[in-house]
Amino acid sequence: MRISVALLSCALAAPIAGCGWQTGYPPPAVPRPADIHDFTTLYSQNCAACHGSAGENGPATDLANPEYEALIDDATLHKWIAAGMAGTQMPAFGKENGGMLTDQQVGEIVTGMRKQWARPDAFAGAQPPPYAQAHAGDAHRGQQVYQARCAMCHTHSRQEVTSPIYLGLVNDQSLRSIIIAGSPDIGQPDWRHDSAGSKPAPPLSEQDVDDIIAYLAAVRSSEPAYAGNVASPPPGPSEGVKREPTAPGPQ
Repeated sequence: MRISVALLSCALAAPIAGCGWQTGYPPPAVPRPADIHDFTTLYSQNCAACHGSAGENGPATDLANPEYEALIDDATLHKWIAAGMAGTQMPAFGKENGGMLTDQQVGEIVTGMRKQWARPDAFAGAQPPPYAQAHAGDAHRGQQVYQARCAMCHTHSRQEVTSPIYLGLVNDQSLRSIIIAGSPDIGQPDWRHDSAGSKPAPPLSEQDVDDIIAYLAAVRSSEPAYAGNVASPPPGPSEGVKREPTAPGPQ
């Protein structure tokens, strides 16, 4: 039985075509990690697991929150990505700190985040407390403000902020960012709308925020965090201000 040359050529060509490249030519080159500059790829490979594929609904900070994007400046955002954040689960991604990303790639992530999630006039003309704390807070007064403005949502619930386990995973700056900018993906209001029973109340002042953070820091320092029967390592130093000794909060 004779097989025509044309049929034989087609049979031989089929598996070659299916491979996507021709015999004698190398397959397409895989880009080196340092050569990747696409924001979507960089974000999905380095950030999405903790911050969510669309910048929200992850276990870490809601990056798609326009208020958070407006609160933090580029230099600080770049620093957290490159060097990590002490006292939290945020690792360092910059090469100079043991990570895989070049300084240029970190900058591209920051730029991409701004393009994706920053919104003009995110605070609608209101002036929020500053991102970084400049003054020591009063833990005793902070406990009072916490009870009046926060406890109704954060006591005996899955969002119990005073839990030593939770406080062992976040530092003062993380708490401050959430209090000021809120976290829409979990229904956490910002500093303007944090009030008992959604009743109208004046926005939290800078001093209110400072004092709440001092109270939560006192609770953190008064009791070690535990996961089962194994003590967690103590949180690293908080960013920002040196604190005066404060009285511990309730156990």
